Amino acid sequence: MPKFCFFRVFRCACFSAGMFVLAFGGLTASAAGEAAYFEDLPTVLTASRLPQPLNEAPGAVTVIEGELIRATGYRDLARVFRLVPGMQIGQERGNSYWVTYHGLGANFPSELQVLVDGRSIYSMANFGGVDWTTLPVSPEEIDRIEVVRGPNAVSYGANAFMGVINIITYHAAQNPINRVRGSVGNAQLKDLDGLVSTKAGGAAVQLAASSKHDTGFTNLHDSRRVKTGSLRSDWRVSNRDELTLRLAASSARRGDGYEDSLFNSVGPRDTHSDAQSVHVKWAHTPAADAEILVQAYHNQESFRDAWTAAVPAGFPYGPSSPDVNRNRKGTRDQVEFQSRNSSVARQTVWGAEARRDTVDAPFMYAAGNPEPTDLYRLFGNLDERLTQSLNLNFGAALEKYRGEPAHLAPRAFLNWQVESSQTLRLGGARAWGQRPTFEKEGDTRVIDPATGALLVHHQPNPDLRQARIDSMEIGYLGRFKPFASSLDVRIFRERVRDYIARFSVNSPATAALEPWIGSLQYQNFSRPVVLQGAEYQAKFKPWTGANIIFNHAMIDRRSGDENIDDRIAPYTATLAWQQRWTSHWSSMISAARVGPMAGADGIATSEPYVAKAYTSFDARIAWASRWASGGQYEISLSAINLGKRHQEIPDRGVQAYRSILGDTAPANSVSRTVYLSLASDF
Repeated sequence: MPKFCFFRVFRCACFSAGMFVLAFGGLTASAAGEAAYFEDLPTVLTASRLPQPLNEAPGAVTVIEGELIRATGYRDLARVFRLVPGMQIGQERGNSYWVTYHGLGANFPSELQVLVDGRSIYSMANFGGVDWTTLPVSPEEIDRIEVVRGPNAVSYGANAFMGVINIITYHAAQNPINRVRGSVGNAQLKDLDGLVSTKAGGAAVQLAASSKHDTGFTNLHDSRRVKTGSLRSDWRVSNRDELTLRLAASSARRGDGYEDSLFNSVGPRDTHSDAQSVHVKWAHTPAADAEILVQAYHNQESFRDAWTAAVPAGFPYGPSSPDVNRNRKGTRDQVEFQSRNSSVARQTVWGAEARRDTVDAPFMYAAGNPEPTDLYRLFGNLDERLTQSLNLNFGAALEKYRGEPAHLAPRAFLNWQVESSQTLRLGGARAWGQRPTFEKEGDTRVIDPATGALLVHHQPNPDLRQARIDSMEIGYLGRFKPFASSLDVRIFRERVRDYIARFSVNSPATAALEPWIGSLQYQNFSRPVVLQGAEYQAKFKPWTGANIIFNHAMIDRRSGDENIDDRIAPYTATLAWQQRWTSHWSSMISAARVGPMAGADGIATSEPYVAKAYTSFDARIAWASRWASGGQYEISLSAINLGKRHQEIPDRGVQAYRSILGDTAPANSVSRTVYLSLASDF
């Protein structure tokens, strides 16, 4: 690996920013570009729970507007995050996305806090990850998505270890559309989405529903049939009080597994999942500069995931057909209080939350289901304007999990507005990760049905410690009149202590198949994992109707273990061009380049397999007009994964077994998807 110097990256990023300024600073702006330049910066809430202009936020924040999300035409929201610098996104199969920031994730990444209107969709039953396939949010109801790039446990707790994705839907009264959309394409793709909204007096209701079906990638067992629905109701109770209710549900049947895994350990099967949530929020404004917010939510989900393994003759206790049963249920209940106050030069927010997670999965916890995981948290943020150009933000959170010591997660940032359109940012943060219950207490035993012998063992680790990250960053945000352009740079150093990974260990009960499938256990990695590098996003509007976005991230990984380093792509880049051609025609083209990455580990934790670097292309063209009755309609053609077939996230266990059989080809190459859509208001 070539040597990497943090200061060299710093100089390179500063040089790039300087060249950007020199290239565009002296050019004459178009009238449209000047108008866009003078628009106010977006106000963001996610970084500190305080409403702040983007250039005063404590950390790097990327805002993806709903209009851009809908312009992509993507069926899966996870794919949109390729437009965020530093995000590493991949498809392990057609119905499964792997979403991380800086790539530091396991099979089910849990280092990002993902919210829908402030409700965490972190899944206790899904091994601590996020089920992106069944996310009950329609693109039509999304106002914007705010992505905090960097630790934010101060605002949103331990799951905000590497960052936060906050999906913010429209207020029901602000999105008065009734729309239906249908799509058909190859791989038997058939989608149907609908959105209906109405209001009366001080109450408004918005109802969304969708159905998605396809047969997935070529030569993979990865079909899906997913149904989702959500309801949002906003009720203006008085001039000072508003009540919001959001209900959501999903049901899915998906193909999973591989035909050629060792002992059919991840054999092909159909999985079923169901999820429901209730989210209630009350906002009270006792004065124009104050707000009290109380919210509570309940999430519940269940998965049916079972199949039969196969131990052939010649192996201990073979031939044998042991059952593997990953059926599981999980719930999360949370209540939260928040108080916010502001003045001319100061904003403050403080609050508290209590949460309980439960899991019911007898096969995965052979010693008995774990005790509920309780969390108690206090948090606070202070935003102080020191001078007209200097802004200080300081915050801290105190967290206490059941069976864990209390931890303090602080953050401090100083933002200096060199001039109205140029801001420098310096700061740091600490965060402690929540360990998914399965990582600490998972005790999975595969038993020979004839003799009762232990064949495979995944062991619990009661000594597992919470991981900790210490992050430092230098940031720059600049806007320029020429081409209404902007540049957002983040130079970072992130040091992770006690990183949690899965390792092969000796089973105390001596599992019979241990020489072929090692007994596994989650452990704290013995050395720090250090990530340092730079990422930036440049935006341009060089001509009427154009919006060009370029992202680039470079990451040096230093853990002392190639199997850890290989989980992270050393570079990513995305170029997207959105164009409004006429009042009828529009298009969007994007290209993503991702460096080599191992991603998840499957059942083989030490296999050196790494997916090769790849380039992926997506495109969409749309024609919109109006019916004679006045309603609008749109016809669009979308194509995903154009270009050469490639692999994005491998299952290293499957790849290892294939290589033993003499087959080194990728087991799960992505396939091209092309679909035609018709959307109409009514």
